[in-house]
Amino acid sequence: MTAPHDKAVTLGILAGGRATRLGGRDKAWLERDGVPQVLRIARRFPEAVQVLVSANTDPVDFARHGLQAVPDNHAGLGPMGGLEALARTCETEWLLTLPVDLVGFNECLLPTLRAGTGADGAWAEDEDGPQPLVALWRVRALREGTSSVLAADDVSVRGLQARLAMARVQFAGVRFGNLNTFDDLRAAGFHA
Repeated sequence: MTAPHDKAVTLGILAGGRATRLGGRDKAWLERDGVPQVLRIARRFPEAVQVLVSANTDPVDFARHGLQAVPDNHAGLGPMGGLEALARTCETEWLLTLPVDLVGFNECLLPTLRAGTGADGAWAEDEDGPQPLVALWRVRALREGTSSVLAADDVSVRGLQARLAMARVQFAGVRFGNLNTFDDLRAAGFHA
């Protein structure tokens, strides 16, 4: 079995949410210092051979920036539908997923997940608790797992990870944060 550091990685950004607490604003295009959030995340991983964005909006804006938008075939199922879409489209053995509303992370994120991976991948836990969408997935296992849980009508990401051979990787002293409210935006330096 190939270790994740020996193979190319695809970056999958989960951006299909409705952002109801932000009045429906598309989190992918929220700007900080003139840079949209989706581009800020994509640029942090130049080693990714492919960047996919799970999004249910017009793909033209993403394509204009060299990103491939992947529609969710299971609308209304939350992140599980996005994970299924990313896994279906991914062309590498490994997929790093990040929610588009993540406030921050550093260059150690991918190497740390790689170092702590189980047979099917790893997910992060920061000081705020489990962060199941900050994860490195073996794509074959993710495809099989999402197919199984969608057929069983079980859309819990943590439940999926419990079924797979994924390891928890602790990020001590780290808070990734997220952009769920207007207060979150202001605190992170976004123009609300």
